Amino acid sequence: MSTQCLRVGVGGPVGSGKTALLRQLCSAMREHYNLAVVTNDIYTREDAEFLLRHEALEADRIMGVETGGCPHTAIREDASMNLAAIDELQERHPDLELVLVESGGDNLSATFSPELSDLTLYVIDVCAGDKIPRKGGPGITKSDLLIINKTDLAPMVNASLEVMDRDAKKMRGEKPFVFTNLVRGDGVAEIINFIVNQGMLVKRDVTVSVTEPMEASV
Repeated sequence: MSTQCLRVGVGGPVGSGKTALLRQLCSAMREHYNLAVVTNDIYTREDAEFLLRHEALEADRIMGVETGGCPHTAIREDASMNLAAIDELQERHPDLELVLVESGGDNLSATFSPELSDLTLYVIDVCAGDKIPRKGGPGITKSDLLIINKTDLAPMVNASLEVMDRDAKKMRGEKPFVFTNLVRGDGVAEIINFIVNQGMLVKRDVTVSVTEPMEASV
């Protein structure tokens, strides 16, 4: 008989680094936690295939959902396809502890249904400009953890990390955020600690290693 596992929603605009985050989390946590992934794409299963190519998890632990329409609906108003995917993963792995649910590329207004996600991570990147945090929207203001990715590219796009830090604090109040370079793995340990602590998972020693450079992912 399976028990309820922790469900973590991962949202963010196209190209912000959601799939890169999933790969890093899977690589670091798979030896210590019983986990699986559900990805959402409108017409393909590209993100699931990306994770399979990079052997983030075994194939039977990754499910791709083709939403066939607005990606927001599949994680909010009608989460039935994602809930069915999670049920199937739990049937395959009755002792599943954690499922990461990646939304399709979305905008700052996207949110996860409480029925689908216990915790929400929202990924933005500095290449969209240092104004992004102050634009607000539920992804920025209400996610449990805001992830500001691609910090290494800030000088190239004239984005100020100091401005983003200031505006993130203003928009989020006491809610946490973290700066990351997900290609290298910078900041991943903090994200894992957040998931473990806030999700009340059993604490286990997890080591984050620098992975080889990644092909483009969304």
